[in-house]
Amino acid sequence: MLRSLSYCWKTLVISGAPRFCSAACLITVIGCSVGPAFQHPETNSPTAWRTADDHQKATWPAADWWQGFGSSQLDELIAQAEGTNYDLAAAVDRVREADAQARIAGAALVPSVGATAGVTRQRTGPSGLTGRVRFPPDTTLVNPAITASYEFDFWGKNRASLEAAKASALASRYDEQVVELTVVTAVATTYFQILELRDRLTVAQASIAAAQKLLSALQAEQAAGTVTILDVVQQKTVVAALQAQVPPLTQQLQQSLDALAILIGRSPEVLQQPSGALSDLSAPLIAPGLPSELLARRPDIAEAEAQLMAANADVKVARAAFFPSISLTAAGGIASLALAGITGPAGAVYAVTAGVTQSIFSGGALQGQLEYSQARYDELLQNYRKAVISAFGDVEDALIATQQTALLAQREEDTVAEARKAYAISTAQLEAGTVDLQTVLNTENALFPAEDSLAQARFARLQATVSLFKALGGGWEQK
Repeated sequence: MLRSLSYCWKTLVISGAPRFCSAACLITVIGCSVGPAFQHPETNSPTAWRTADDHQKATWPAADWWQGFGSSQLDELIAQAEGTNYDLAAAVDRVREADAQARIAGAALVPSVGATAGVTRQRTGPSGLTGRVRFPPDTTLVNPAITASYEFDFWGKNRASLEAAKASALASRYDEQVVELTVVTAVATTYFQILELRDRLTVAQASIAAAQKLLSALQAEQAAGTVTILDVVQQKTVVAALQAQVPPLTQQLQQSLDALAILIGRSPEVLQQPSGALSDLSAPLIAPGLPSELLARRPDIAEAEAQLMAANADVKVARAAFFPSISLTAAGGIASLALAGITGPAGAVYAVTAGVTQSIFSGGALQGQLEYSQARYDELLQNYRKAVISAFGDVEDALIATQQTALLAQREEDTVAEARKAYAISTAQLEAGTVDLQTVLNTENALFPAEDSLAQARFARLQATVSLFKALGGGWEQK
């Protein structure tokens, strides 16, 4: 390859200036390449998911996957976030920046043309050494001109720069879609967390009310002498423990509301608190498609590959920098002593210049840039490979999480149902005088934590479902 490049260069030098333009035009069309062509990295995809349900039909999430939860509030919040989230808006601006950089890089492939115009008025010194001194009239020089310059991309340096810029612009688009998926899943998770904390506060308030009702009854019985002061103190301890759960839950709820407001680009003060409960939502079932299809459904994988393409093009640019730069400059215009004669052919002037620039000694800068570009490519290649295996790991983790949290939520529901029966029976028997207070306290202490755990289990199941949607790339698909 280097031998053929050397031959091309010698042909240009020997041909001389008269043949330079025609040779350069041919070079522009054909060109030479001094860098490696990009090759898609090989990846090993598993044949099947380890924890997937084989009985479910394989499918991929829809573009509006969040509607499967059956919450119009969530749909509205996500629509607001897609329009007003600041991180997403910044990602869109980064796409505009990358597109502009691509246009700048592409400008080197076409000639640059400029126009100049000058008017010079001058007076020379007097004539005549003896006798009468004469002053010649003033002269005015009018000189409009058009200049053009072009660097022939013989070694493909400018084309490689444009290729790198286009790949970076493509990566920025994928990055925007990564940000959008992250924002949407964050809105869904935060919304579910708000409902969870509201449910837990509702459980805590109901538990406090029931415990205080029992405490009032015990205080009345103590006054009648049927229970001891120890029974009253024990119930007061239960009430105090339940009340202590309210402040941290209230704090977490407010912080989640603030986080949701930021996600949708609103001030926390104007956000209306969502209503409803986790029990009102449904958890959609997801059956992922084939693992081999995953890489085309995740924008972060596409972004990593686009960055790798840009780095490969940068290696071409660095290699091309070792070879001479060939440029052509042309200028044409009018030089006239009078404005009226500017259209006449006699004042026409032009110039054509061909130039070659070759770096002889750069203190190792060119070699250092090449080594940097190659190392950068190798680094991004490792990042791509890690992104691929991480994608498979994300899906496996999310699949096992959805399965186990669904099982946990079902068992917590069974536990709460049995605890409620036990508490209702014990309170009825206490009023009938067939059981003592300790039995009621035991059932009470079992019911309230079970209801709190159920709220947390429901949230964990919904959170795992959102994580699975995200691991599968949401509804995104590479075009």
